[in-house]
Amino acid sequence: MPPKKIMVCGGAGFIGSHLVDRFIAEGHEVEVVDNLSSGSLTNLADARNATGRFKFQNIGIESREFSELVSLRRPQLIINLATFSPVHAHLNGALSSLQLSVSILEAARLGGVGKVITALPSGLLYGEVAVRDLPIKEGHINDPRTSEEVLARAAADIHSVYRERHGVEFTVLAMGNVYGPRQRAADGVVASFVDALANGRAPIVHGNGKQTRDFIYIDDTVDAIARATERAGGLVVNVGTGIATSVADLWSVMAGAASPVPRTSAGRPNDLARLSLSPVRARIQLGWSPFTSLKDGLATLR
Repeated sequence: MPPKKIMVCGGAGFIGSHLVDRFIAEGHEVEVVDNLSSGSLTNLADARNATGRFKFQNIGIESREFSELVSLRRPQLIINLATFSPVHAHLNGALSSLQLSVSILEAARLGGVGKVITALPSGLLYGEVAVRDLPIKEGHINDPRTSEEVLARAAADIHSVYRERHGVEFTVLAMGNVYGPRQRAADGVVASFVDALANGRAPIVHGNGKQTRDFIYIDDTVDAIARATERAGGLVVNVGTGIATSVADLWSVMAGAASPVPRTSAGRPNDLARLSLSPVRARIQLGWSPFTSLKDGLATLR
């Protein structure tokens, strides 16, 4: 696509920094908004050398300065990676995330932004599903089990309101369990296992380890987001592989036959038993399919 002005909210984080690197390599003008509550400027070391094509703003999305910044810069796209992240994995965090989602859409409306792309955790959008419903398709609707699920779904739904009433185009991406370099150990099971191996200790597994997840590599994820900048308007699109891998099997693959036995703890409240995402809509609407196997993705982390 031709060069664009793109604003990335949460761009100093794990996914955001990889996406910023991709956009700069493609010649876009990128501005990152991040209050560094969980992100790090270290993640943007390469981007900060891209003189003239990169700006960084250490401000909160909830602030009036953010809306003023959007109106001043008038980006063509806003990428929202700042809401419903692992640090928001509690009721107050979900409430805050919904408010931030509205703030971004409202700033986009006032600033004449053409499109907002928002990444949301698929586990909150879909909740617990029966085995027969795997891999999950975007049209799947379950009764929510938690307040966090209700709030995440509200965040997805409100994008349609801004599209119909205010002409702000959107794509909501339902994310699988993204993993890869720069991920903090506290933010994902793959990263926590990498940390355990690096420090020669057994990891902690919550529950029995039989719970399954859809692990998607960071490069595949970034490619899906980049494709969504010009496609899949008005849609929710899964970003996943369709393959369910148990936490116990993940540890076996990563650590090998001589691996220490993980330490177990009680299962976390409302933890999902199973999750995998159908990539069919992404293939049709984004021209995207996952291209990194779990084995190859994990190999980059050694």
